Amino acid sequence: MELRHLQHFVAVAEDQHFTRAAERLMVSQSGLSASIRALERELQTPLFVRTTRRVTLSEAGRALLREAERILAGVRAAHEAVAAVQGVLRGTLSLGTEQCIAGVNVAGLLAAFRRRHPDVEIRLRQTGSGALAEEVAAGRLDCAFVYRTQADTEQLRSVALAGEPMTVLCHPTHRLAESGAAVPLDDLGGEVFVDFHPDWGPRGATDAAFAAAGVRRTVALEVNDVHSLLDLVDENLGIAVVPRHFRHKRPSLTALPVKGSDHPAYETVALLPPAQSTSPAARALMTLRESDGDCP
Repeated sequence: MELRHLQHFVAVAEDQHFTRAAERLMVSQSGLSASIRALERELQTPLFVRTTRRVTLSEAGRALLREAERILAGVRAAHEAVAAVQGVLRGTLSLGTEQCIAGVNVAGLLAAFRRRHPDVEIRLRQTGSGALAEEVAAGRLDCAFVYRTQADTEQLRSVALAGEPMTVLCHPTHRLAESGAAVPLDDLGGEVFVDFHPDWGPRGATDAAFAAAGVRRTVALEVNDVHSLLDLVDENLGIAVVPRHFRHKRPSLTALPVKGSDHPAYETVALLPPAQSTSPAARALMTLRESDGDCP
């Protein structure tokens, strides 16, 4: 099995199309097809289900994709490690992050990283914590800044970033704003809620807090970005229970502590592969963050 066969296989799996994959790889379509056929002959099974419009992974192809991505990530890490020993950090830093993650200023950190390591190409992906954890485990990302959703595993290790309690955000004319006091969760059961998609860290923290309190709630307004959430609360269309640092993003809203939640309900971490598999670029990024301290 040759590395180029795996590279070709992963490209077709990502694009679900031979022509687009061939264009991206800058190889002929016939050469790409021959490479995939050679891999299928070696493994003695079809890797794709082919139609006239696109190709999708077979069951065997899905199993191979996970391993192929890890192998290729390991090869990239080996090349970058050799370059690092020679005194120059090269290659790619593939980073994932949620929006407005606590404990790190992502833009500032990447700017400092680029100044220090100009030969490293930076790639950034922003989505929910669940998807980012899967991508780090699969080797598609070198590092991700996420909400803590699980304990460390053989494929993932975590470095703590920050922890903070949750806060209720509401319109200044809302009934909760009148008292200005800490709010028990069981006083919120009948409220209209604005919240994020379930894959997002703040949503996970809020769901966990209500479940622990035995309070049922319904999210009527579901969004995928912080500003939309704040806009909806600002129009008095609902309330939100969010990490405490969100209160600084819209001072016009009333922020109330959640009663009995002084402990950090929202914890953020940097997710990385096991130490022996962490890329030199990811190690350099974490070293830079630790030297600069936590960013708001």
